Amino acid sequence: MRGEFELIAKYFAPLAEAAPGAQGLRNDAALFDPTGDDSLVLTLDAMVSGVHFLPGDPPETIGRKLLRVNLSDLAAMGARPRGYLLAAAFPKDIDEAWIAAFAAGLAEDQARFGVALYGGDTVSTPGPLTLTLTAFGEALGDRALSRATARAGDLVYVSGTIGDGLLGLEALRGGLPDLAETHRTYLAARYRLPEPRLELGRRLAEAGLASAALDVSDGLAADLSHIAGESGLASEIEAGAVPLSPAARTVVEAAPERLAGLLGGGDDYELLFTVSPSRAGEVAALARELDLPLTKIGQMAVGQGLRVRDSAGREMALEGTGWRHF
Repeated sequence: MRGEFELIAKYFAPLAEAAPGAQGLRNDAALFDPTGDDSLVLTLDAMVSGVHFLPGDPPETIGRKLLRVNLSDLAAMGARPRGYLLAAAFPKDIDEAWIAAFAAGLAEDQARFGVALYGGDTVSTPGPLTLTLTAFGEALGDRALSRATARAGDLVYVSGTIGDGLLGLEALRGGLPDLAETHRTYLAARYRLPEPRLELGRRLAEAGLASAALDVSDGLAADLSHIAGESGLASEIEAGAVPLSPAARTVVEAAPERLAGLLGGGDDYELLFTVSPSRAGEVAALARELDLPLTKIGQMAVGQGLRVRDSAGREMALEGTGWRHF
């Protein structure tokens, strides 16, 4: 096993080649020059083995997920990604082949999303594998999106489909044995490799289309409650309007009571956003242009709290309000 500096030189310095300010990771800090009058947007997420990913997950998908969940936070603010910092606490007995595959996963998604590594730290730990990534990007002028600026009467939209992350984790843990293998494979991929909606977030921000936004990481119900609480409003959604993938719909059709759990589950990383009713047509046009479902699921209102209605208009009780660490 190589030492710290040899590992950095072999596996991580190549990830910094597209970032001149990183200076080959040979210094303790990097230089970054924001563009024009754009706002610098920063975010940080940590992932711990056994909490955010399964210990047996492929190392390349762990690297890619680590980058993607941070890029999803940038997407939720309408920012263009530029780069990231990485702090990796590897167990002392980790295999170097694991680190090589992890770095290869990062390299693959760096190329896809146009970012580079600017620096960080590599240490050993007696505890579980712990990975921390700080991503940064730029938002046009003062148009960064916020969760605290929804307005009463705004429509609530969500991108993609909901519930796949929760079901994917369940499938990877050996659950859903009666589900077709194609569905299980799809759900596992959605859990391991969420899709950051960067283009959607940028378009919502730069067109001034969304009044508020955030990404669905803790669960649809919890994250909409964050928008409502920070905006000083109430929110209501129609459970039947929440978009489900064919795999998730198969699960719900077999056990309708599971829908409430999917609304509270996390790890979807879709964008949840609010829009004035007068601009609903623009949302539909954007969905067609991006070839991405953008589904109206509810509305913001004066008051406080979250209400979820079933197809008969009755208020549903949710199974928890989303993921909590403590």
